[in-house]
Amino acid sequence: MNILLMGLPGAGKGTQAAKIVDAYDFPHISTGDMFRQAIADETELGKEAQSYMDAGGLVPDEVTNGIVDERLQQDDTAKGFMLDGYPRTLNQAQALEDIMSKQGKSIDAVIYFDVDPEVLKKRLSGRIICRDCGATYNKFFNPPKVDGVCDKCSSSNFYQREDDKAEVVENRIKVNMEQQKPLIDFYEERGKLHRVPGDIGIDNVFAKVQEIIDK
Repeated sequence: MNILLMGLPGAGKGTQAAKIVDAYDFPHISTGDMFRQAIADETELGKEAQSYMDAGGLVPDEVTNGIVDERLQQDDTAKGFMLDGYPRTLNQAQALEDIMSKQGKSIDAVIYFDVDPEVLKKRLSGRIICRDCGATYNKFFNPPKVDGVCDKCSSSNFYQREDDKAEVVENRIKVNMEQQKPLIDFYEERGKLHRVPGDIGIDNVFAKVQEIIDK
């Protein structure tokens, strides 16, 4: 079973990926992990990717696609894999189709965690962190039991990360929606896209994911 995971920031993709890994015997392959491994192994493509990253540039598609190709040929993918963070563009999606065809494989399902963007904005922009003990809360969904007081250490010293601020979150979601729309259409046209509501509780979401995988 070869699957892709997709979803906007805050949709719960990371949480579900961890549950899938626990339940099924195939690797979770993220773009970041692939790059780090190729660089650590000092493969030719890894060295090339490192040179672009060191210069502060974007790694070209042909290098990224090559690293994906190498990774998906490794033995641990024989029973299947879960790909996360790739493809990001239509060119990469088509390249993945070519890679899969060359390797005699195919993408069986694309699982898209579908959550209302307004809910995602609250999930992300509501996050606050206790500066003293690091406990994390959400002003909307998981606030401290006493307003403004940390449950764990009783501190009132909270802060919000820059990338959790409302205007930053709104822009992140907008950019991701624009990037993912062509990919959603691409996989929907091929009958591979499965939309899973991401706001029905972690265990209920995972039950839907299991239905898709077990089919």
